[in-house]
Amino acid sequence: MSSDTLSQQRRYVLPSVGDTLASIAARELPGLSPEQAMSELQSWNLHIFMMRQPPGLLTGSDVVFVEPPLAG
Repeated sequence: MSSDTLSQQRRYVLPSVGDTLASIAARELPGLSPEQAMSELQSWNLHIFMMRQPPGLLTGSDVVFVEPPLAG
């Protein structure tokens, strides 16, 4: 299979032991303020905020997207 047939994938991370959304936001989105980085992560990862109690709880098997959905 040639590389031109592969689709582009969104960047994501898997949480490490002790990671929180705040630590991922600081590490992966250093150019944004902490508040903006957390807001972006929340909007790109609704599955973590809507299906967890408490909202934002991470597990080691979570996929945390660190960029917005790719266009078309």
